[in-house]
Amino acid sequence: MEGPEFFLLLAMFAAGTWLLRPVVLAIAERLRGSRLPDGEAQRQIEALREDLLAELQQTRRDVAELGERVDFAERLLARERETPRLPRESA
Repeated sequence: MEGPEFFLLLAMFAAGTWLLRPVVLAIAERLRGSRLPDGEAQRQIEALREDLLAELQQTRRDVAELGERVDFAERLLARERETPRLPRESA
């Protein structure tokens, strides 16, 4: 795995961890036995859902931007390889 791919994978892993943290914490709290009234629980679930969707959309935008940057870097590298070079002078 080369440099840009590694950083893209690392960014995706970090974003996924960051996105799933609230869900895991909510599940852990539920398993610990803290109960809320049904209406309050429903409002909190809806708020968490909206936050999660907003974070997911932002992560998708970030990943798309990273993909564009990787494409740009690949084009620059390909262009550099395709340019003709002058032969070296032998002394």
